[in-house]
Amino acid sequence: MMGAPVALCFLLRDGAAGREVLLGRKKRGFGRGKVVGLGGHVEPGETSAEAAVRELHEEACVVLDPAAVRPAGTVDFRFPARPEWDMECAMFTCTAWSGEVCETEEIAPAWYRVDALPLEDMWQDADHWLPIVLSGTVAHFLVEMAEDNETVARFAVLG
Repeated sequence: MMGAPVALCFLLRDGAAGREVLLGRKKRGFGRGKVVGLGGHVEPGETSAEAAVRELHEEACVVLDPAAVRPAGTVDFRFPARPEWDMECAMFTCTAWSGEVCETEEIAPAWYRVDALPLEDMWQDADHWLPIVLSGTVAHFLVEMAEDNETVARFAVLG
């Protein structure tokens, strides 16, 4: 069975101390309290890239240039103890947008140095794949969570 289709988009910029990525602390819903990539469910009739553009506007008030949204790979998330949480995640990066990043009801966004990610505040799997994605490598990953739905039972790079 396929997981729910979701899309994440990582905004990247050059900051004073090096490359930075926009992540957000989830204020409600799945993953509340964790720092996560911005994005969400792909709606019927929408492409993954269109979902990423829409979600970044809804969660962080920015308007992405669809032509600047670059595919960055996929993560197949499996939760054997909670299969309804399974997700097929398409990832994108983007370096061009308009508008100022703002906090919304769902997300408190913040810029983090790519070489100093807040991994202790993120889902445990993030350290397995996020640095690879942010390095510019397009890859496909499988993350299978343990019974506790927090720790990683299995991680694989699929290509």
